[in-house]
Amino acid sequence: MRVVFMGTPDFAVPTLEALIKNHEVVGVVTQPDKRKGRGKAMAFPPVKEKALEHGIPVYQPVRVREEKFVNTLRKLAPEVIVVAAFGQILPESILNLPKYGCINVHASLLPKYRGAAPIQWAVIDGEKETGVTIMYMEKGLDTGDMIEHTVVPIAPKETGESLHDKLAAAGGPLLLDALARLEAGTAVRIPQKEEDSCYAKMLTKELGNIDWRKDALSIERLIRGLNSWPSAYTTFAGKTLKIWDADVETSNPGEKVPEKVPGTIVKVTGDAIYVQTGKGILKLNEVQMQGKKRMAVRAFLLGHKIEPGTIFGKDA
Repeated sequence: MRVVFMGTPDFAVPTLEALIKNHEVVGVVTQPDKRKGRGKAMAFPPVKEKALEHGIPVYQPVRVREEKFVNTLRKLAPEVIVVAAFGQILPESILNLPKYGCINVHASLLPKYRGAAPIQWAVIDGEKETGVTIMYMEKGLDTGDMIEHTVVPIAPKETGESLHDKLAAAGGPLLLDALARLEAGTAVRIPQKEEDSCYAKMLTKELGNIDWRKDALSIERLIRGLNSWPSAYTTFAGKTLKIWDADVETSNPGEKVPEKVPGTIVKVTGDAIYVQTGKGILKLNEVQMQGKKRMAVRAFLLGHKIEPGTIFGKDA
């Protein structure tokens, strides 16, 4: 099939690779280049880098709805447009252009987790499984009829990053199967149940600011879900302290510890810091002080003296 692919971040790259190996990709559409890092050097989106490796024409319109770009798409004459984490809403002039329509590779089991951050919210909300859904695109946000899906279990220590990689790898094979069905005329249309939908809002850095009044389990899931971006954090000694790994403390240490103000450090051992939450104790295993590298708490404690009774977030 003649395919135009629209995608931007790392998540979309494995799907593009699968298309390149099995179909005729006549063009790749991605977001404009952005300046990144301390040096503000111009950086290509990951999808653009992959397309250029294979000599595929790349288009980077600021707005895909502009008539000039829509005319460019018409000249490419795609039979299908495949979208994976592109970052712009497609107008009807594009949705109605290809013979087989526009197909989206979405990183959740729709109708749950429509929106910008379905991977991370599945972890934060404590889901046991998620997956990838191939769907027809329409005017609404992730509301189109589904073609098929695959289920991906969420491991107990799953992070947003590790789940991202699992789902990215699952998208390509599932898409190829869906395209084969489209071409054969056997693809189904499964309407989404609106009553089962929920919205996965966009991630912000502020979301990572730990509210120690919440229960330990919720905070532990937040830490995993926001790993590796934007990351969960608190404040210590007037600086930001990122928390990269933690566990809900379930063992009986043998001593009675009176419940403290949420955020209070109740115990420090050679390799862990134990923090009071609104409900339960959270054991910190890996942290990162502002301006420093990630490290195990054992290494962190060699350079920082932390006493029980210190309150995290007090100087936020």
